[in-house]
Amino acid sequence: MDPAPSSPPKSPQKAKHRWGRRVLVALLVVALVAGLAAALLPGFVRDYVNRVLDQNEQYAGVIGEVHLQPWRGAYSIEDVRLSKTTGNIPVPFFTAERVDFSMETSALLHGRLVGRVRMVKPEINFVDAGSSALSQTGAGGPWLAIIRDLYPFKINSAEIVDGNVHFRAFQTEPSVDVYLSHVEGTIENLTNIYDELTPMFSTVTVKALAMDQARVEYEMKLDPFSYRPSFQLALRLLGLDVTKTNALARAYGNFDFEAGWFDLVAEFDAKEGGVTGYVKPLFRNLRVFDLRKDSRNPFQAFWEALVGIAATVFKNQARDQVGTLIPISGRLDNPNADYLATLGNLLRNAFVRAYLPKLQGKATEISGLTFAPGSVSEPEAIK
Repeated sequence: MDPAPSSPPKSPQKAKHRWGRRVLVALLVVALVAGLAAALLPGFVRDYVNRVLDQNEQYAGVIGEVHLQPWRGAYSIEDVRLSKTTGNIPVPFFTAERVDFSMETSALLHGRLVGRVRMVKPEINFVDAGSSALSQTGAGGPWLAIIRDLYPFKINSAEIVDGNVHFRAFQTEPSVDVYLSHVEGTIENLTNIYDELTPMFSTVTVKALAMDQARVEYEMKLDPFSYRPSFQLALRLLGLDVTKTNALARAYGNFDFEAGWFDLVAEFDAKEGGVTGYVKPLFRNLRVFDLRKDSRNPFQAFWEALVGIAATVFKNQARDQVGTLIPISGRLDNPNADYLATLGNLLRNAFVRAYLPKLQGKATEISGLTFAPGSVSEPEAIK
């Protein structure tokens, strides 16, 4: 009996062809799944973000489109808007053109998975009013918890691009809007990823314009792991045209400025909840009372004349400047200003030597870190 004929061997060309088809089908399936994920996942993320933003009963959040970049552990949220739900406040508490969350690539070199948040054109509106329902301060909101829930990894750094901060009062006459514009800021090393044995302080740097005109510089170093607040900060505002704040002066002080410039310098050193420091306000070429303009309202003219006389009495004649240095010390939750020293410094500025809008530059040490507030860049010229 003859054996059954064996099947002819498969040709290498047909086997290669079948293998190629399987690979092609697999790639098509992967592409289809990726396409469905790309189409559906942003919607799920958007719903999740909206739920996170609605954690606070007093504030409601709305966002626009969500863009995912999973290959670099990042996503972006457009048109973020947080508004207070109580009262009828005409401005939202927070808006941003875009908020980006991403992995911090430099931290990967240290074996750490941490994130970075970048806010493009953010705006915060603080509102003062006669009732808490119509006021807007953001106090009590779970803002840090919201940021933690929006990204799976700890946030180690943050960046603000072209931001705005407003203080508003709509119920005063006139209404008030005092603001910082073109805010550029960074926060670095919130999780101390670079040296666990010797903790490094986090650093905050901010530059902005007050009322679109006066330069503001701010530097801060803080220990984010301290049980009680420990930080050092330096703040300086140079050359604000005081007439830009007339709505604020009229609403809260019942006077206005005719002319002048305002400088402000402040330094504080806090350790374990205690704080020492000072605030140095300076007014140059100040004019409060103008008889030609203010004679129409005799009571207003009388009050402004008193303010103007006081400014003249305590003015440094050579520099045409009214100013003082206000020492502040005590607990952070209840600091005390030394009023007697403030008065003495007012007289010193008037009759001994005028203060300049410079940082005192007293270096202090906290946990082995030396920080000189004078590192804030000096202006090209002091007016």
